[in-house]
Amino acid sequence: MKIVVTLQVPGVHRWAACPIKEVEYLRNYHRHVFYIKVWKDVEHDDRDTEIIMFKRDIKWFLRENYFDVDHDACFLGDMSCEMIAKLIYHEFSCAAVEVLEDNENGALYEGLVL
Repeated sequence: MKIVVTLQVPGVHRWAACPIKEVEYLRNYHRHVFYIKVWKDVEHDDRDTEIIMFKRDIKWFLRENYFDVDHDACFLGDMSCEMIAKLIYHEFSCAAVEVLEDNENGALYEGLVL
């Protein structure tokens, strides 16, 4: 059994080493709304992990570690959707994490917790 939470986080990032001419603008910092969906395994069906608090913990983690007042968003530097998903996955011992840019394109990270 799994619980799932979804959240939206405004963020700024870039792909500094982008080698593709058609999208070289991705080398520059740009803003997205990151749509994040997180699945977590639970042991029973009576709020083994409280979903409202779980979502709050993820939002707090991102804000405390990445929020930048000048951008009024999380400043994620050179982190890709894949990197963001992997970070959340390991920080919160998740079953899977999906991160989409503007709810369109992104990454799904899933696997065994190390």
